[in-house]
Amino acid sequence: MKVEGCHIEDVMINYSRSIEKLGFDRSCLGNPAPEQLSGLEIARVLAVHKDSYTIGDGDYDVPAELVGKLVFNAASPIDYPTVGDWVAVNYFDDKTLAIIHQVLARKSLLKRKTSGKKIDFQLIAANIDVAFIVQSLDTNFNLNRLERYLVMVNEGGITPKVLLSKIDLVNAAEAAARITEIHNVMPDLEVVPFSNKLASGLTDVGKLLRTGQTYCLLGSSGVGKTTLLNNLIGDAVFKTQSVRDKDGKGRHATTSRQLILLESGAMIIDTPGMRELGNFGVEAGIDETFSEIAQLARQCRFNDCTHVVEEGCAVLKAVDEGRLPEQRYQNYLKMNKESAYQEMSYLEKRQKDRQFSKYVKSVMKHKKNRR
Repeated sequence: MKVEGCHIEDVMINYSRSIEKLGFDRSCLGNPAPEQLSGLEIARVLAVHKDSYTIGDGDYDVPAELVGKLVFNAASPIDYPTVGDWVAVNYFDDKTLAIIHQVLARKSLLKRKTSGKKIDFQLIAANIDVAFIVQSLDTNFNLNRLERYLVMVNEGGITPKVLLSKIDLVNAAEAAARITEIHNVMPDLEVVPFSNKLASGLTDVGKLLRTGQTYCLLGSSGVGKTTLLNNLIGDAVFKTQSVRDKDGKGRHATTSRQLILLESGAMIIDTPGMRELGNFGVEAGIDETFSEIAQLARQCRFNDCTHVVEEGCAVLKAVDEGRLPEQRYQNYLKMNKESAYQEMSYLEKRQKDRQFSKYVKSVMKHKKNRR
């Protein structure tokens, strides 16, 4: 195995030439602290398990654990590795085990609010180039939900594309109407219809994949993400589940996230279906997803316009005149309100956590001084 050395501020960082198959180039290193990376090697997180990871360097896939210092210094879930991350590691026992010492700077990060009442971030994947948002052309199709996915993807600095599955369930006119519905509010969004059952449109999906690029599949359970992945691989590698006859809702086929290297040289991550899709701290994502509303907002009379009751509001005027669809406007307000409320709760939680941490450190220091 040929190993290249990369000098950064007189520190040797080792990586296998084979790691380039996983999308690595020297820009992935960012600007790391030299003293933290000396003597370590670069790998990519391929899968996240409950208490461990699988990492790869293009030659070997190795189980890995976190060094204690990384766990101790982690202030939130964002500080932990996720699928797609580049990490600095030490290998042991002839590369049968690795210890992760540091997560390198991310060029993109896909995250959402944890499900339930707890307000914190849940990491989905990192260093993604393109997110495929999959909706099926049956009862699953929902423009409001699509906008929520787009907010999450745009906030993460990732290019979104929409894949509409199960075109075999509708006629051509109905499929075209759905695509028009999307383009009426998001005209620049690329939309590709396909059918796993009929193998229709799969070639068009395959043409979206580029060597060295990392993709992820997002969408509800039962829309066909895992079946699509099997079709792209060319083999039924991953287990799939049919939707329930009772209500048409999907069952979870994917229970964890993992990065798959395709024969084309593209990488793709299948993600578990998301029944709850909460966002917070996503102002940039909202502005990009609802770009026409953000543009209208700059014409409002007041800089702090809430776009609800103010006179001289350009957004309300556009709604009244029919230039802005009422449903899209309401979804914009709802997501802004949710994001602001949950971000405030998150900041309050972080403040309490910091105060508690300071208290614990003061108690430990006091005990140490009494000895």
